[in-house]
Amino acid sequence: MTMTAPEDTTVEVAAHVPPVDRARVLALRRSPAQGLDEEMRRGSGAAARLREVPFLTQVAIRATPGRDGSLTETLGLDLPTHVGEVAGAGDGNGLAVLWLSPDEFLAVGPDEAESGVSPEAYAGGLAEALGSERGQAVDVSANRTTLELSGSRARSVLEKSCELDLHPRVFPVGAAVATLLGSTGVILWRTGEDTWRVMPRASFATHVVRWLLDGMREYR
Repeated sequence: MTMTAPEDTTVEVAAHVPPVDRARVLALRRSPAQGLDEEMRRGSGAAARLREVPFLTQVAIRATPGRDGSLTETLGLDLPTHVGEVAGAGDGNGLAVLWLSPDEFLAVGPDEAESGVSPEAYAGGLAEALGSERGQAVDVSANRTTLELSGSRARSVLEKSCELDLHPRVFPVGAAVATLLGSTGVILWRTGEDTWRVMPRASFATHVVRWLLDGMREYR
């Protein structure tokens, strides 16, 4: 599934303002958990592995399902309709829309370096498709980072501090919910049989990384 921005979202810039060198901007980015790469590598083992999946495009959407024809046409997806549902690429390898509440969703797509579409342009295209009277679409890509916990003991690590029932009968592959990990709010998304995405606020990235590494200690 390809993430594209509508053709009519180009904004004219005054002649005296130099164009943004997107390649340079992308090269200078630092992800919230970038300084913890080596710590995550050392703390991972065959049964439980932790890494960051940085710079995913994330757009917060407020809309009412059933009144979102232009939005779903632009997304190429229908909005999910119930808790835990993910529309689109439930495995995280493409564009997906996560249900957060009856009128609140999170569109998650590839890094701009992969898609060629900036998060700002993509959010602007979705906002235009919605119109101000029918909802909002806002770029929140810098609001959260994405940690990937995988391995045969990944679920056991999460169960130490998440009160949800994570059994496959209740929490199947492709499901995602907003929940607490310990006392920290995260989005928990099961993208594979033994693979989970944990999406904390950027300011809590270090805490969540070290919290998970502590839970992984016995499986190294």
